[in-house]
Amino acid sequence: MQWNQGTAEKRITDLGMDDLPLVQMRPSPQPVAPDWFKKYHDTARSFIMSLTDSIQELAFMNLPQDDFMDLIMGRRIPENLSLRLRKPLVWGGKLEIDNMFLCMTFPHAHNMDRFIIEQSGNDVIWMPNPTKKIYLPAHMMNGGDGGNATSDRLSQLASQIMASRGME
Repeated sequence: MQWNQGTAEKRITDLGMDDLPLVQMRPSPQPVAPDWFKKYHDTARSFIMSLTDSIQELAFMNLPQDDFMDLIMGRRIPENLSLRLRKPLVWGGKLEIDNMFLCMTFPHAHNMDRFIIEQSGNDVIWMPNPTKKIYLPAHMMNGGDGGNATSDRLSQLASQIMASRGME
């Protein structure tokens, strides 16, 4: 069954991501370069190192300090975080920072996969397309009982990293 915008928005709401913007696309199979993984690895590293401008979102992910530092320094993506492509390579997506976003693997990346797979065979697919580099549902951006100490601490760490990279 072909989904319209209302159907897609209802389903994404049912999956707990009612604030996740969707874009309509027509999947058109494209060849993927044989060296795609090397390029993906390089672009992914550049993407995660660019997250210094997304400190607020990172703070609300409640990462342990070591995981936060590994992520910001481009060493690794911590467990339960997924790097996703807004437009898949097999449908003509490019390996560019603007085509990537980060989200929690469970439940968000799993639910995004379910959402896309449920549209299998349709002429038009509704794809998740967050407005920022990191997708966190709005209800997770309100903070908790701990005040803003985590956000302040991570902002200070990010400032130090940016200064060490000459990015002030």
